[in-house]
Amino acid sequence: MFCETGKVRLHYEISGKGIPLIMLHGSGEDISIFDKALPLLEKHFTVYRIDSRCHGESTAEAPLHYDLIADDVYRFIILREIDRPIVYGFSDGGIAALILAYTHPESVRAIAASGANTSPKGLRWLYRFGYAKLAAFHPDPKYRMIATEPRITKEDLQKINVPALITAGEKDMIRKEDTEFIASSIPSSRLLILPGENHSSYICGSKKIAWILIDSFTGKDPLI
Repeated sequence: MFCETGKVRLHYEISGKGIPLIMLHGSGEDISIFDKALPLLEKHFTVYRIDSRCHGESTAEAPLHYDLIADDVYRFIILREIDRPIVYGFSDGGIAALILAYTHPESVRAIAASGANTSPKGLRWLYRFGYAKLAAFHPDPKYRMIATEPRITKEDLQKINVPALITAGEKDMIRKEDTEFIASSIPSSRLLILPGENHSSYICGSKKIAWILIDSFTGKDPLI
């Protein structure tokens, strides 16, 4: 299915029944990274998986910035008349979830962000150097965005007034200090560092993220 936001054409799929849950993928990916998690998630949530602008089957030629991705999700929520969904994002999608939560807090019930960073300095130095080099010699705007954005401040994070789950892998490409900074700056947050996992191992093609979200939002001690 497609949703015309007025700026881009977003491809999405919807399945399941329950609390609305929007799923946002990372850079260079599409909704298929959640295929393994979907059968579990749709037993508990109405799941909306969205291809971000310049990804998957969504509009390919468009300006690419994290705040624009977040704005696309906000417009999607309004146009689809979704009642305050939980918004989950991985990597780039996690950054968009954070931005959405402090720019339009009234539109979401809760957020969860995996492997998100507040600035390029939040990347471990080897990845930061690598993306800076790619951005300098490759025309793909995805590399330029990662190398120069986001610019999320403590004051921005403090504006998030909904429950937030912040996760990262023990071996993540994001510096642990930045992940901890995100979690500690959000008034109502829970931090989860997964032993032995890297940036994407518990998300892409994995059921683990489904169990984490189910437990965090419908379990014995739910965030919401």
